[in-house]
Amino acid sequence: MRGTRSAGLLALGGIALAAVLAVIGHLEANDDLSPWSLTVSDFAVSDRGGVIDAAMVVLAVATAALLPPLHRAYGSASAARRRWAQSLLAVWGGGLLLAAVVPTNEPGLPMDTAAYVHRYASVVAFLALPAAGWLLAGPLPGAGRWLRGFALASLALAGAMVWSAYPGGRVLIGLVERLLILTEVGLLATVALWLVAAGQRRGFVAAGRRHPARTSPVSPRPVRRDSPVVTPARGA
Repeated sequence: MRGTRSAGLLALGGIALAAVLAVIGHLEANDDLSPWSLTVSDFAVSDRGGVIDAAMVVLAVATAALLPPLHRAYGSASAARRRWAQSLLAVWGGGLLLAAVVPTNEPGLPMDTAAYVHRYASVVAFLALPAAGWLLAGPLPGAGRWLRGFALASLALAGAMVWSAYPGGRVLIGLVERLLILTEVGLLATVALWLVAAGQRRGFVAAGRRHPARTSPVSPRPVRRDSPVVTPARGA
């Protein structure tokens, strides 16, 4: 109850902090870097170990905060579905950490081994989160529509990014990637908000069980002493 709500609030705080750090990283970047044609990783490698890398780590930690309360919140959901959803969230967080630790190459340079590790860690993370969101849509009542919407939008944007990276000649790849990130962060925030609301609801229910409403006992209506007593008439 309280742990569920606290974990949701912690995750929301981490998501907000990661967003602020990412914005700062873009504002402090070299003016020659274009957010329309260059990816977030291209911005991060220009300031190795800077705020954008820190934002990725913070977002991974925020994801980790969601895993224990989700295990409790699943209730009667199948164990296999729960394990898959949690595993995919862990893959998303692990991919973020790996992408933050292993940088890509500078824009325009041929890709080396580290750049390939960075790329495919990012690809796996971007695909794992919408899959986790789709699995979570059923067991989290009230959030299913949002989670499915974010999951489908993420997969569509991921497909657009793949097209841009290969046959599209990287046209607007930076814009597409940022839209993809916003969508996936929205999915993550939806899960965190659901946990906050669920923890609040359960807290109210538990409080009601500990302190049930007291009702005054019903006492019989007193009989007035001066009330007339009906007796049968004589001779009847």
